[in-house]
Amino acid sequence: MARAAVQGLAGVGFLAALLAADHFASFHQQLALGALTWLVLASALARAPRERRAQVAGVVCFATIGELTGSLLWGVYSYRLHNLPLFVPPAHGIVYLTGLSFANAFRQHARALTVAAATAASAWGLLGLTVLPHRDVAGAIGVPLLLVFLWRSRNRALYASVFLVVAALELSGTAIGTWRWAPSLPGLGIPDGNPPSGVASGYVWFDVMALLTAPLILRALRTRSAAAPTLTPSTPA
Repeated sequence: MARAAVQGLAGVGFLAALLAADHFASFHQQLALGALTWLVLASALARAPRERRAQVAGVVCFATIGELTGSLLWGVYSYRLHNLPLFVPPAHGIVYLTGLSFANAFRQHARALTVAAATAASAWGLLGLTVLPHRDVAGAIGVPLLLVFLWRSRNRALYASVFLVVAALELSGTAIGTWRWAPSLPGLGIPDGNPPSGVASGYVWFDVMALLTAPLILRALRTRSAAAPTLTPSTPA
């Protein structure tokens, strides 16, 4: 448990430092941060089981699709240089591993962790509708989806941990201007927060899809490996 907690804190520390460094980075320096983030993710997965690697690959894949759609195509939010930074896809993988580490560290307190995440998400959504300076209707729409994941899924501790990590990163990332959410959803006009309260539901959805597809990926790889022809040494004449 202590080791998992240290790994989780290391993940949060790296991600926080990454956002702080990007705040001052030029485009080429941002590319270097991206290369570093890919190396950190590869190092974290070096001794991980195949199932964990498949899960992270799924998170990175689905999250990248979501980033391209939400940022570059739809314009719901935009990064500081109006691009998709190279560090963003691997950072999603690190967020997943960080949440997993905290879920393992607090395994004996999974219920308390889930209640804390559900309470924080609900309070944030309500504040966005009533008290916060900018009305956050779009974010509040995402909160019930997150609550369903926290209530029904057997991976609720993981989702709760990911929510808490994402909430901290969203608040810090928008505060220093690494990215900014549009005041309303483009084309729909629904008021949106900066950050929206329900944004973590998107991250959790990436995790859900990765957990669902990882076994399929591993099964396909095993089937392909079993079907591959076996080379036998030739017998000398």
